[in-house]
Amino acid sequence: MSLAANLLPEIDNEMQLTRRMLERVPDDKFGWQPHPKSMKLGRLASHLAELPTWGTMTMETDELDVMPVGKPAYTGKVMANRAEILAAFDANVGAARRAIAAASDALFGRPWTLKNAGKTVFTMPKVAVVRSMVLNHMIHHRAQLGLFLRLNGVEIPGTYGPSADDSGM
Repeated sequence: MSLAANLLPEIDNEMQLTRRMLERVPDDKFGWQPHPKSMKLGRLASHLAELPTWGTMTMETDELDVMPVGKPAYTGKVMANRAEILAAFDANVGAARRAIAAASDALFGRPWTLKNAGKTVFTMPKVAVVRSMVLNHMIHHRAQLGLFLRLNGVEIPGTYGPSADDSGM
């Protein structure tokens, strides 16, 4: 079985779980943040909607410099509302899934490099980048979003089993 065929069920599951969390984001709380050093809720949700683009980018490029010397830095967007976040997420997931499904095992084995101002942060095989910078990164921020939502009184959907809200606890 190919690497893509092995990864896609996990990707599909994690994207579906993330979408369920994004569906709960209240439009009136985009400016809320639990601490001055934390992202605002709207930026965090927008970041989750953007993360699937890293799957596409990983398969289509060999590196990203987040702060290229003499050029604009890579920046994320803050979307205006939940509907915009869900539309972007769905489009980004579709594009990432197509790029990953079309990738050969040889492409997954090629190195991909993250740079900051021309300096290498890491180089890993593309398959490892998909697992760490797309899936694990998304799971990390999805958990943050769950906490942000809980602190705002929003019921949390279950992920790897029922949540306290799903089970009536």
